[in-house]
Amino acid sequence: MKSPLTAILLASLLVASAHAADSYPTKPIRVLVPFSPGGVVDTSTRILTNRISEKLGWQFVVDNRPGANGFIATGTAARASADGYTLLSAHTGEFAVTPLLFKTKPYDFDRDFVPIIMVSDAPMLVVVNASSPFNTLKDLIAGAKAKPGQLAFGSPGSGSVNHMATEWLIAAAGAKALHVPYKGGAPAVSAVASNEVVFTVAGLPGVIPHLQAKRVKVLGVTTAKRSPQVPDYMSAQEAGVPGVDASIWVGLFAPKGTPKAVLDQLYKAAADVLSQPDIKQRYAQVGGAETTTMGSVPFTKRIRADLERYRKVAAQIGIKQQ
Repeated sequence: MKSPLTAILLASLLVASAHAADSYPTKPIRVLVPFSPGGVVDTSTRILTNRISEKLGWQFVVDNRPGANGFIATGTAARASADGYTLLSAHTGEFAVTPLLFKTKPYDFDRDFVPIIMVSDAPMLVVVNASSPFNTLKDLIAGAKAKPGQLAFGSPGSGSVNHMATEWLIAAAGAKALHVPYKGGAPAVSAVASNEVVFTVAGLPGVIPHLQAKRVKVLGVTTAKRSPQVPDYMSAQEAGVPGVDASIWVGLFAPKGTPKAVLDQLYKAAADVLSQPDIKQRYAQVGGAETTTMGSVPFTKRIRADLERYRKVAAQIGIKQQ
């Protein structure tokens, strides 16, 4: 049985939370992004926030803080006031891969964050040079099996989600390939275009310029099924590699302790926008992504499931925490 004082305190908290939601937002909302402008996360964030601004009049400031394995932006968001005025837009890497690579980091998913909504989900593309003898993902896998450890692939860096997805694909196929890390996704795709490496796994935005210039070609996607956004490309399962289902999601997060009423408002605003046909088309065109309205509970389950998938990959290829 609650004491009168406890009941009064609980009632006061509920009233304060409701008041915060009624007046929210009264100032610009800062959205931290762990990457430079122009990338998948940045583009997804700007499409979403721009449309919310147009529809509701809310003001957003997209604050790009690249570097340090995402620690700068994500750590800053983890330490921010839990009032709904500082949010984080992040992708698979920050919460499903990075925790496997570093013993210490300036944030913890369970301790510091609450997911608001999964914004989008997109396959990664398997890309080779336009003159490559490989014409399908099945061809590439056969080539890797025929020459174990000899086909070189580029990635945005050791332990990046692209690197881990590639290792997952190759290991599940029973093949081996040589990893060549680069300083970012764009240099990795450029390395394929210039024949420095045989292939890479990348998001659509970084591939489009090279596709348009006919410097590269796409062999398939890293997901179990074909993507409705890029339906011409063979899935991992079609290439004879069942069980592989690697994609890049983008999500919106708030510091733990943000009032539920505020989180609910943020979710509703984002979900309404992400359900609009022209916005769905924009995400498909810009990033080959499918918008989602996945809420906090199922999104949390997805993050934890991805973390366990990549934990198995890291153990299989011998990646150890730094």
